[in-house]
Amino acid sequence: MQIDKTQILELLRSRGEHDKADQAGNELPDQVDTEKDSGLLAKYGIDVKELLGRLGGGSLGGMLGG
Repeated sequence: MQIDKTQILELLRSRGEHDKADQAGNELPDQVDTEKDSGLLAKYGIDVKELLGRLGGGSLGGMLGG
């Protein structure tokens, strides 16, 4: 599944992890593939299932790319 990088950065910032968000902003592609990029997401402490669950609050369409 493709997720826009900005959604991931917002999640990190909402956790108060601004340094990680800055790093991830430089390292993650604009469209993050949750399968292909799962290692990068794990590096920033993001569990793919948790991420999808947080984004899945009934409004996936507006938050996910492609």
